[in-house]
Amino acid sequence: MIHASTVLVITSSVRARRIGLDIAKWVAEIGRGVLARRIEVVDLKDWPLPMDDEPGVPAAHGYAFAHTSAWSAKVSQADAFVFVTPQYNWGYPAPLKNALDHLYKEWSGKPAMIVSYGSRGGDKCARQLRQVLKGLHMKPVATMPGFRLSKDSIKANSGVIDPERALAKHRKELRRGFAALDAALRGGRFTPWLRWPW
Repeated sequence: MIHASTVLVITSSVRARRIGLDIAKWVAEIGRGVLARRIEVVDLKDWPLPMDDEPGVPAAHGYAFAHTSAWSAKVSQADAFVFVTPQYNWGYPAPLKNALDHLYKEWSGKPAMIVSYGSRGGDKCARQLRQVLKGLHMKPVATMPGFRLSKDSIKANSGVIDPERALAKHRKELRRGFAALDAALRGGRFTPWLRWPW
């Protein structure tokens, strides 16, 4: 039985040659095998938000532009989030920060998982993003899968990846993260040795 709650898997890279969307779709596919909930992939490329264009403070919830109101409605419908992000120069992409900063109350109190990727897994950008999510009063789970990409794939910069082949070794950690997200949605604490047969 599918629960009414919705989880948005948000991919944050909008570069011309990107692999983030394919990775996000694979992440969502794995998530559907763990969560009995609706999972939807959201591509920030489909949600162009001009940088800091709202005149008001997002916490006041009074939006001047239709694109912000639409983004607000999209985020409001979700009960939890998975942020799929590359690591750029030890940080995460500006479009993701902008998408987060356009809103405030819509994020507050909701669980989230951070999935990063890069040559070393993206742990530095994940820690930065975790701090920002806490600033928005979100509830990021402890498990933050970091996908290590091969040097050859990064050097090729082809915009093409087969996640099932390239990221298979991270499947177990990703499933653990989704189980933790599920526990957070249920209001409990994730205990892997009790909740999931790894």
